Amino acid sequence: MSAGYTWSVCLLAMEAKLVRVEAHISDGLAAYNLVGLPDAAVREARDRVRSAVSSCFIEWPDVRVVLNLSPASLPKTGSGYDLAMAVAMLAAMQVIPKAAGDSYVVIGELGLDGRIIPVRGILPSVLGGIKQGKTKFLVPEANVDEAELVPGAKVTGVRHLGQVIELLGGELLVEIPPPEEPVNVAEDEPRSGLTVGDFSDIRGQAAACHAMEVAAAGGHHLLMVGTPGSGKTMLASRLPGILPPLSDLEAVAVTAIHSLAGKFSSSEGLIRRPPFQAPHHSATLAAMVGGGSGIPRPGAASLAHCGVLFLDEAPEFGMRVLDSLREPLESGEITLHRAAGAAVYPASFQLIMAANPCPCGNAGSRRLTCNCTPFARKRYLERLSGPLLDRMDIQIQVETPGRGALSTAQPADTTEVVARRVAQARGAQQERWKEAGWEINRQIPGPFLRSRRGGFTPEILGKLDGVVEKGLLSMRGAQRVLRLAWTVADLEGKTIPGMEHLGAAMSLRRQGAEIGNHGD
Repeated sequence: MSAGYTWSVCLLAMEAKLVRVEAHISDGLAAYNLVGLPDAAVREARDRVRSAVSSCFIEWPDVRVVLNLSPASLPKTGSGYDLAMAVAMLAAMQVIPKAAGDSYVVIGELGLDGRIIPVRGILPSVLGGIKQGKTKFLVPEANVDEAELVPGAKVTGVRHLGQVIELLGGELLVEIPPPEEPVNVAEDEPRSGLTVGDFSDIRGQAAACHAMEVAAAGGHHLLMVGTPGSGKTMLASRLPGILPPLSDLEAVAVTAIHSLAGKFSSSEGLIRRPPFQAPHHSATLAAMVGGGSGIPRPGAASLAHCGVLFLDEAPEFGMRVLDSLREPLESGEITLHRAAGAAVYPASFQLIMAANPCPCGNAGSRRLTCNCTPFARKRYLERLSGPLLDRMDIQIQVETPGRGALSTAQPADTTEVVARRVAQARGAQQERWKEAGWEINRQIPGPFLRSRRGGFTPEILGKLDGVVEKGLLSMRGAQRVLRLAWTVADLEGKTIPGMEHLGAAMSLRRQGAEIGNHGD
């Protein structure tokens, strides 16, 4: 009777738990069992491990073998436990020293010939291991660059099980094949979305450009309503360029989410630019907020964490899909409950929505005629529910500029110039709210804004309350106007918002009042 063990990592959404992988060999009828709440992919590892070990010219014992993934209460998913099972088994077979695997966290999938295949989720796995006191990691060679992005991690990359045997003190019996072409485990590029152009490409949209700058400076959500061709998508695609780069903590969190989703390539290092997600209007609920069997994977809302989620043709999205965004807009995270457990993903994004004014898109056009009935227009825009609209800080109408305006209008400021103003405004916000733990005006709670420390005079608050009494704003809308007023003041370099800033904020909020801001 003999036993061996090593360590691996179980990912429960963004939370990583250490898993002790144990192998036990005992006398009895030949059997090979795997326990510890494995899913189908983990159960299939039994055959992969046995074939990989045999490919190294090591005879598999014809006795009773039990592999255990502890703690058994955690659901285990994916193929990342293969290599750890093989190491534990090799220790139990005394091919390597019994304690050889104790100091390593081992992650990787095995091929039948002993090759070690890269897996997704390496960065959050290594990050979780570091937080739990582990420093040495054995990972697939193709995942080394990603694993080394975590400070303090001592990473060893391997491409074949024979290398692992030799590294851990065993005798190498097989010729290790030469390295293959690097394999990118990302399903697509992490910087997915629209091509980022320059703000100076925009002409004849001075008001919309100002609204976009205010949205970027305070992290505010924005709704644009306008006819096709008015420039809504062009405006949205310029937003990531004027947002400040991610901080170190934000970059690690964003990169971990993209790694877990299989949408990260380590060639460019940590994701430093705010992500930009633009899902098609046919996206399902699972594609938007996350889903899947077992522990669900993150959706577009989580992939846009610390960045921008752009919904073009917003009324064409399913109502359940749109309303699913109401919770993360308030809490900054998404909780998905499944039979295997609950998964919590961060989803603090900036929501930008674009919509046509009617099904044909011509309502309000100076040149084209709208053939939609008033009822059809109303029903079309009512796909955007009142509670969702109430959470949109800025609501603007985007007019289509005429040919004369396009030829004579001055181009907008360049992205570099606008980004500089946005950075200065955000710097003022961070300095002002640092003791309270907020970084941007969007995060300020309503009760604080109405307190003495909120920066608003009784005259300003009274003026806003009068608007609420008339039914032109909900209480939530009034709080968002106060946040907007702070951002407008920050962009002007003011330390205290005045009545003129409240007026500018009301204008940004109420330009789209006819959309139907009917609140809760």
